[in-house]
Amino acid sequence: MQTKNRRRKKFPTIKLIKRQEMWTLTAQGWAIAIALIAYLIFFIITHVHSFLAVNSPIKSAEVLIVEGWLPDYAIEEALTEFKKGSYRQIITTGGTLGKGTYLTGYKNFADVSAATFIKLGLESEKVVAVPTPFVVRDRSYASAAEFHRWLSNSNLKIESINIFSLDVHARRSWFLFNKILTPQIRVGVIAAETQDYDPRKWWDSSQGVREILDEAIAYIYARFLSWKA
Repeated sequence: MQTKNRRRKKFPTIKLIKRQEMWTLTAQGWAIAIALIAYLIFFIITHVHSFLAVNSPIKSAEVLIVEGWLPDYAIEEALTEFKKGSYRQIITTGGTLGKGTYLTGYKNFADVSAATFIKLGLESEKVVAVPTPFVVRDRSYASAAEFHRWLSNSNLKIESINIFSLDVHARRSWFLFNKILTPQIRVGVIAAETQDYDPRKWWDSSQGVREILDEAIAYIYARFLSWKA
């Protein structure tokens, strides 16, 4: 009898699905959500350039840091900024040239930009090149770090500087120099306007889209993941 009872014992039932209640948006809720998302996208598109191409100079800055890779028209604008400000010195930064070293005799962007300033009429004693050692990655950080090392070993005592950069690269350069130099030195920033596309309609140009996407991703990476990038 006990043997028969064992044979009649049922196995437990396995349930793969179950029914449960779930909250979802109504038609009006979906309409509002879509409208908010559309507005957010529109807001980002129309404001991302001005956010990245930031201008926040310090009026009393003593030194103007010029990123050496800037094109000639931006170098001219930097010289105009230097002459109208209260600056004592221009410092050019920049890493190794990728091409043209055999023809020009220059090995890095810092020296090229310093020579350009002198060619444009700036007194040689007012410009100093601070080349960045060769690096494969993290070039913006390396330039800021090399300037800090140079400043620590120099006799130049300063309290404030302005970074002169180009367009949407300005935000990231400002962030990195601030990370390295503050609170000992106040850091401002000036962004030269690019001539490669219309900043007010950057989405109409493939160059504008590439620049915005590249710099936005690079800034987010530096800001939230690794600021030494």
